[in-house]
Amino acid sequence: MDNIWFVAAGWIGLAFAASLISIRLGISVSLVEIGVGILAGNFLDLRTNAWINFLASFGSVVLTFLAGDELEPQAVRQHLKPSLSIGFLSFLLPFLGAMAYAFFAAGWTLAESEIAGIALSTTSVAVVYAVMVETGLNKSSLGKAILAACFVTDLGTVLALGLLFAHFDAWMLAFVVLASITLYLAPRLTRWVIRDFGGRISEPETKFLLLLLFALSGVIVQARSEAVLPAYLIGLVLAGVFLQEKILATRIRTIAFAILTPFYFIKAGLLVRLDLVLPGLGLIIVLFLVKMLTKAVGVWPLARAFKFTARESNYTTLLMATGLTFGTISALYGLTNKIINQGQYTVLVTVVIMSAVVPTLIAQRFFSPEAVVPAHLLRRAERVSSEEDIDEEPGAVERGGTLPPPTLNP
Repeated sequence: MDNIWFVAAGWIGLAFAASLISIRLGISVSLVEIGVGILAGNFLDLRTNAWINFLASFGSVVLTFLAGDELEPQAVRQHLKPSLSIGFLSFLLPFLGAMAYAFFAAGWTLAESEIAGIALSTTSVAVVYAVMVETGLNKSSLGKAILAACFVTDLGTVLALGLLFAHFDAWMLAFVVLASITLYLAPRLTRWVIRDFGGRISEPETKFLLLLLFALSGVIVQARSEAVLPAYLIGLVLAGVFLQEKILATRIRTIAFAILTPFYFIKAGLLVRLDLVLPGLGLIIVLFLVKMLTKAVGVWPLARAFKFTARESNYTTLLMATGLTFGTISALYGLTNKIINQGQYTVLVTVVIMSAVVPTLIAQRFFSPEAVVPAHLLRRAERVSSEEDIDEEPGAVERGGTLPPPTLNP
């Protein structure tokens, strides 16, 4: 169809339907958007075009930036050793394990195997963060340690994707120089723009952030690497700024999740071929098991070594095994750049979707820390307290009391 307004209405209609389904089922909207994309691509013959491809790429860059700026520097400093150790092995072992199986057992080429290793090494910050907020764990010592480890894992994933497929030429040198200067000055310049020009209806601070993202993304793409690499690094260095500027963070998230990321996730789904799932089912199951086992080997022993309880170790291992955003970004990068084919992309994205659902459900059903007060109970307690209709009985969570969050032994 040539009418771009009808095309846009169709895509936004799918995004709206995904939002309603997500709210009803209580699962990640990103996961639903991928599912909607799979159905639309296989049964409605949905196709992309140049401007949809740009919006999808734009969405992946902004989403990666937001993943980086969710980091709390204080949480990383507080849990430096466990987060670095767990996060690093959570990336390294699945990366090596999936790459080795794809190369030696499945017969993929080295480049294809590298994409498989990157796609299956990820931990989904989006899924983990949603679980943390819903359960109230994001305020606890355990939750902060898990989130910090997630960022370390995803930093390894982004660096691997950016470096393994980069061409080390003059453009890459230009990127290294420009990125070094930009990352050093970005926090200071962003604070200056917010202080002197912020709060206007023209949103200069938002445009300044987009300028940084577009400029570095353009240079890294010229070096034939992936635009998410500078986006994640900018998000990391600006995490402290966004921690203080809540309104600006909310505006960026609104732009991303209302307009941009639906195009990315729906596109990621519509490229999955259901007719290729059954022929690749055996490989899908094996790669899923490879990811789960390598995550367990890398995370569980370290969690116990850092004095996590057995329940907390199981819970941490399962959440670190989730994958979604960077997994699909890596697989889509491989398909777009003709590193992997449609069948391999279908296998990898199916495994990524399984890893977003299965470990999360098991963790929440069987290993959720008992001392956590779910966020919806806290909100209910706050409403009751504000109405001054509350019994002061100690420990009554439903009546406004709170339970102490779980703590990690030093």
